[in-house]
Amino acid sequence: MLDKIAHWLTRKPSLVMTVAVLLMIPSALGYIATRVNYDILSYIPADLPASQGEKLLEEPFHMAATNMLIVEGMPAGYANQLVNDIKKVDGVSNALWVSNLVGVQIPTEMIPANFRDMFFSGEATMMIIQYSHAGASDETIRAIDAIRALCSEKCFLAGFSVVVKDTQDLMNNELVLFVAVAVALALVVMTLCLESTVLPFVLIMSIGIAVVYNMGTNVFLGEISFITKAIAAVLQLGVTVDYCIFLYHRYVAERPLHPDPRDAMAKAIVAAFKSLSGSSLTTIAGFLALCFMKMKLGMDLGVVMVKGVILGVTTVVLVLPSMLLLFDQRIEKHRHRVLIPKLNHSNAFVIRHRVGMAVFMALLAAPAIYCSNHAEFFYTVDTTLPPDTPSIVANDKMKTAFDMASSHFIVLRDDLSGTEMGEIEAALEALPGISSVVSYHKILGTGIPEFFIPAAVSEMLKQGGYQLMMVNSSLKSATTETAEQLQAMDEILHRYDPNAMVTGEGAMYQGLIETSLVDIQVTNILSAVAIFVIVALTFQSLTIPAVLVAAIELAIFINQGISYLKGTEIFFLSPIIISSIQLGATVDYAILMTSRFQEELQAGKDRKEAIRIAADSSDPSIITSALVLFAATLGVSFIASIGMIGAICTMLARGAVISALICLFLLPAVLCLFEPVFNKTTRNWRKAPSPAAPQTMPPAPPPEPVPEPLPETAAAGAAE
Repeated sequence: MLDKIAHWLTRKPSLVMTVAVLLMIPSALGYIATRVNYDILSYIPADLPASQGEKLLEEPFHMAATNMLIVEGMPAGYANQLVNDIKKVDGVSNALWVSNLVGVQIPTEMIPANFRDMFFSGEATMMIIQYSHAGASDETIRAIDAIRALCSEKCFLAGFSVVVKDTQDLMNNELVLFVAVAVALALVVMTLCLESTVLPFVLIMSIGIAVVYNMGTNVFLGEISFITKAIAAVLQLGVTVDYCIFLYHRYVAERPLHPDPRDAMAKAIVAAFKSLSGSSLTTIAGFLALCFMKMKLGMDLGVVMVKGVILGVTTVVLVLPSMLLLFDQRIEKHRHRVLIPKLNHSNAFVIRHRVGMAVFMALLAAPAIYCSNHAEFFYTVDTTLPPDTPSIVANDKMKTAFDMASSHFIVLRDDLSGTEMGEIEAALEALPGISSVVSYHKILGTGIPEFFIPAAVSEMLKQGGYQLMMVNSSLKSATTETAEQLQAMDEILHRYDPNAMVTGEGAMYQGLIETSLVDIQVTNILSAVAIFVIVALTFQSLTIPAVLVAAIELAIFINQGISYLKGTEIFFLSPIIISSIQLGATVDYAILMTSRFQEELQAGKDRKEAIRIAADSSDPSIITSALVLFAATLGVSFIASIGMIGAICTMLARGAVISALICLFLLPAVLCLFEPVFNKTTRNWRKAPSPAAPQTMPPAPPPEPVPEPLPETAAAGAAE
């Protein structure tokens, strides 16, 4: 069946290309229709108290998100008119300023001290704006735009949802540049590493089609995260370029054996399908590990990338052959010498000193693991944005003028006595870092009669048997001090209401921290175990996967350990993504060399000669693959304004190089040294291979013979 499909595909290349291009149209529409979620906190588990508290803020309090608006050097009349205009904006559920409580006519010095300190600071005053939809919803984003349109240059809108809005704007402005830089650098690398100046453009076009298919089919997921949107295309380029190179090299190998190039391509298609279906399993396993994260962002990225790998393989098998046939003459016409350096001498050195190299590899493990385990993480989005971003400027103003770096929202039952509420408020205000507390009871405590409090204010603070407290903190979210502050708040509240919940940005980030620490361990273990099993089944061995997985795990530890040695913090998602991608995508380097090593042993070579040939033949494929992933991700890291995107791409780029160096310079020594162990613990290690055994990675291109250009008659038939 596969032979018939391959035969048909090679006879109708123009038709195949036409269908492939037409399918990009609905994919492009699907890409446009796919919603992007820019709220990283929305992915934390729904069963956390902070998440449950957020639901209560949405219903019954109708304040799914809250921002602070700082107005500098403007008269009270302007602020009063502004707050009234903001209330009319679609998506705004309430806007609170001192005029809501005591009236705009009251002189500032006559306002109760606790309100005055909260709403005024020097020449600045602050308003509280609440939204009826979630902070990253389209309705809230539009409301933020509308509020900014109402404000003058002396107004500064602060808060998490505003950071989300600015993140969205930066992403929309830079995404096309991300892809353009990644493609340009990948083309440069492939032009140097492959034997034709035209071939890289053909391969990139094929990968581009697969990327469009992948991003377009995300519409069936409903939405994807902005992190997935930012890096998915670059990752798909980096991890699937091997498949394209494999098909081409297999085609080159088949050309001398068939008079008609179309028959050679048909054979290459069959070989590619059988080989790549096995090779892609390790990459898919790495991405699937992300789907087991408690944080739903893992499922988001994992599903998109698994789909990307599958669509990449499918495009290589079904579409790329037609492209290669149509461009065959141009590819052959513009052939050049491959510029990859030969590592024959270094390979000989490594094999000759295999014991020392293996000891060196073992000695690297302890410091690498130590440094990796002691690397520091950062979690917040705002710390990774440019300092001149409007939301960052506003947040700094809020911190400087009002000593507010974050706000906690407490939901507790509303039947607590005045005495109990007073004790809670006093205890909270006494905590280190707490700058102010707002509650219904505290408003009454200023001497304002209950009947005098506007309905909008009372409805904001009391609904459905619950009351709401807003506790402002001078501490930034996602810090050790904030974690201690939140724990102390829980202890105070639970003495009076065991079901009280603390939510808001600080509590949500704390949930994110606790969840991610578990997810890092889970993804590390699952990805390693899954790939161990796949390699064990491929080689029918327990010792070979142990060595290969250990080699790549060492590369991962070194990658994360470098951040510790440099004193730089790692974005918390980086280890999770790296453990899956670096292990899943680059373990193929190790499998490639091991497979070739086994082939040479089965051909009768001794282990030194076999590993030398395996290393010499595998080096070009490893170097090409690693450099493409390195160049694509490093380029994005340089131009990304959002620091978290840059941090992820930096570690991906560094990881590709480290994995390649481990496989090029340390793995040959270890394989040669442990070959006697493999021989005793691996089934059919030195026997002839089974015909069904999959080839897991593209072999190095044969230097000779160079195939003849596509004959005119065959070219004419191929274009039909």
